[in-house]
Amino acid sequence: MEFLRPGCWEEALAAKAEHPAAVPLAGGTDVMVEINLGRRRPGQLLDLGRIGELAEWEVGEREVRLGPGVPYARIVAELGLELPGLALAARAVASPQIRNRGGVGGNLGTASPAGDAHPALLAAGAEVEVESVRGVRRIPIDAFYTGVKRNALQPDELIRRVHIGRATGPQQFSKVGTRNAMVIAVCSFGLALHPGSGTVRTGIGSAAPTPRRAAEAEAFLADALAEDGLWESRGAVPPSVAKRFAALAAGACSPIDDVRGTAGHRRHAVGVMARRTFLWAWEAYRKGAEGVA
Repeated sequence: MEFLRPGCWEEALAAKAEHPAAVPLAGGTDVMVEINLGRRRPGQLLDLGRIGELAEWEVGEREVRLGPGVPYARIVAELGLELPGLALAARAVASPQIRNRGGVGGNLGTASPAGDAHPALLAAGAEVEVESVRGVRRIPIDAFYTGVKRNALQPDELIRRVHIGRATGPQQFSKVGTRNAMVIAVCSFGLALHPGSGTVRTGIGSAAPTPRRAAEAEAFLADALAEDGLWESRGAVPPSVAKRFAALAAGACSPIDDVRGTAGHRRHAVGVMARRTFLWAWEAYRKGAEGVA
C-alpha cells in the first residue's frame, strides 16, 4: 500500500488526479477500521492531515463554511449556536477519542446511511463543495448520496468544504442505538424549522439505502402550520398534526432487517423520533429560541 502525504491543497489535488483510486485519509476513524479488519485494501492512501485549512471554518452572515476535517468535538464546543442540529448529531458520534479526530468529511466520503452527520446536513440544506484539478463545483446535499455507501464525487475530486446555512429556527437530532454510547445508529432523525420561509426540512439516517429526507412529511407539516397561522402565533400544535407528521416520516423509510434491528423497529422508531423532535423544536420556537445545542 502506497502512502501519499501532500503538504498543501494543490499537491493533494494533483495526487488525486494522478491516483484517482487513492482513498483520502483525514481523521481515519472510518477508513482505518475497514483496513484493520481486512475489509478494504486500497492501493494508495492519500493523507490530508498536513493541510490545515481543511480543519478550519468561517462563520458568514448566512452560512458556515465548514472544513471537512473540523473535529466533531469542536463543532460541539464552538458551533452550537450557528449549527445546533449538527452539534447535537456530533455529540452522538462514538467516543470522545473519535470525536476529537473524526469530522463531517469522513461521513460524507464514506456515505454510510448510518453516519450521524447526514440527517443534520439534510435538514439544514447543506451544499458540499468539491474540487479537482479541473475546477470547483457545489453539490446540494440532496443529490450527494447516490447509493449504498456511494456519493456523487468523481474519482479525481476531494471535498474542500461544506456550506451550511446558519440556523434561523430550532433544530433537533435524535438517534436510536443498541446502547447509549459508542454505537452505530439503528436509525436517526434530524429536523430543522425555517420560520422565515415557512418550511420544514428533515433527514433520516440508517433507515434506507441512503440518507434521505421525508419530503411528504415536510410539506404536510409546513402546510398545516401555515393553514392554522401557527408560524405567526406560535400557538400549540394539534396532536393530530404531530401524529400525521410522524406517520409520514415513518412512511418515507425503506429499512432492512440486520443485526442491529428489524425493519419494523426502524420504521416505528423513525416515527417516534419525528414526533418528538418536532415537538421539542416547536416548544423552543414558542419560547422564542433559535435552537441551542
